Amino acid sequence: MLTRLSLGRLSLLALAMPVAAGAQPVTPITATTGAATTGAARSGETIPSAAPGQAPAGSVGGMGDINLYPKRVVISDRERTASIGLYNRAAATGDYDITLGDMMMTPEGRLVDLASVSDPALRAKVQSASGLLKWSPHRVTLPANEAQMVRIMARVPPGLAPGEYRTHFSAVAVPPESGELSIEQAAGATQGNSVGVRIVPRFGISIPVIVRVGETTLTVGLEGLQVARMPGGPVFVFRVTRSGTRSAFGDISVTAPGTKKPLAEIRGIGVYTEIGARTVQVPIDPKADPRSYAPGAKVTVSYVDDDFAPGRTLARQDFIVP
Repeated sequence: MLTRLSLGRLSLLALAMPVAAGAQPVTPITATTGAATTGAARSGETIPSAAPGQAPAGSVGGMGDINLYPKRVVISDRERTASIGLYNRAAATGDYDITLGDMMMTPEGRLVDLASVSDPALRAKVQSASGLLKWSPHRVTLPANEAQMVRIMARVPPGLAPGEYRTHFSAVAVPPESGELSIEQAAGATQGNSVGVRIVPRFGISIPVIVRVGETTLTVGLEGLQVARMPGGPVFVFRVTRSGTRSAFGDISVTAPGTKKPLAEIRGIGVYTEIGARTVQVPIDPKADPRSYAPGAKVTVSYVDDDFAPGRTLARQDFIVP
């Protein structure tokens, strides 16, 4: 007799990177609450829509068919509510669980589940916002090519220390109940008394939700530039340093004297408050003249804010390629 065990909590989350997908505007969806973040809807504005099978510019997508807008949420003292748009790009109706969970950034820039971090000193560096937030709904059913808003409200208790608190908003697909075959059945190897395991992956996507309380500070630096040869081509490797009570988030470009275009650029690089530095790799444009980044060449790295004061230079540093 075959017993099928469904590993229902196996989740494959694609952590949101700030990539934009093109969209054809149709009738917009109106936000019913305000959002306090660059690129998100504010009270009375509209949330962008998308043509069937598409996602709005400024949204982020993962391995499944769900997109989130905006790419990140920052809630400040001025407004304590925000809205997030969920977009189902699939050709079928989907159910999605909406959760908040804490993650920690590593010095390599990876995000890991805070529950998996065993070192108490590292865990203590993450200032969680999950206890400050309420959201609704907790589960949504989205017909094909439709969108829905999820509202988030921050409740900051009196006396909470100034600073930045963060959690991560996740939308995870709920697999439908079906009579699919187990791995053994599909392979034609089922025995009469064997036990089969049916693995049900849960694809989803996460974006950060940041709550800022009171005045925050930030100082950013750039250091240790090198050129590394990778299988996909050469990359600039350097560290972004951070101090203060606020995270950094922005776009990085590497330029050289006499060149019209950047040698390399990357968007949406964040450094969260639990780390003081993050290593960044920026692929070099294959069309760039190799002499412009050869040993002894001068290059300039710029890190431009796309968060607290969009367009302001967070850090700029000249380097001589070693």
